Amino acid sequence: MSRLVHVLRAGRLPYQRALKLQQTIASQLQQQQQQQQQQNASPSPPYRHVLILTEHEPVYTIGIRTRGYDETEEGRLRALGADFVRTNRGGLITFHGPGQLVAYPILDLKHFQPSVRWYVCHLERTVIELCRRYGLRAGTTADTGVWIGDRKICALGIHASRYVTTHGLALNCDVDLGWFGHIVPCGLVGKSVTSLAHELGNRSDLGVDSVADGLLDCFRATFECELDELDAGSRAKLLEGI
Repeated sequence: MSRLVHVLRAGRLPYQRALKLQQTIASQLQQQQQQQQQQNASPSPPYRHVLILTEHEPVYTIGIRTRGYDETEEGRLRALGADFVRTNRGGLITFHGPGQLVAYPILDLKHFQPSVRWYVCHLERTVIELCRRYGLRAGTTADTGVWIGDRKICALGIHASRYVTTHGLALNCDVDLGWFGHIVPCGLVGKSVTSLAHELGNRSDLGVDSVADGLLDCFRATFECELDELDAGSRAKLLEGI
């Protein structure tokens, strides 16, 4: 089965537009699944898997576990100048904003390993390897995400429907960590948040664009796949209308 993943560098997107983009691509992949089952054939779709790389305007997002974040809290966070969006991903509240690399792999896991646990483990391994290349010793804990000690450097929250994945990971590159001080990130009391820049100093190679290249290389190795970056025409076609 195909393990060719098309890379869409979407630039900076408002969270709602990125969510619509994910849903559009995932819906197309699910339609391809149905066609294969009904026709017992293998059509040649323009893509089977897409990895979206983006960066968001300031936004607090909350997953299916909404404990502690009612309309009053939503209003408080919006007053800070950030958007607030409720989603269907796993996990509690987190922040996305400039300086954070967000990766949304829209994969048909039947072409990889039909296991959500396998998928999450490989996302974690991708980020751990990336951190290793920067000289940082990262790992996992009983809590979700990737950590350096008791400091979370990467949040994970995924959704899968018929083994087609949406949502993904958010890696703190040189994001303003002050935004996280207004919430209990991922509902974890007593834990802190960090970034590559906080751990390594404000080096010139820690911006989202620079880190994205390394993340792609680690993703390719961990998922044992081929990557093909979409050209300008294909990128514009996917982004139009969202």
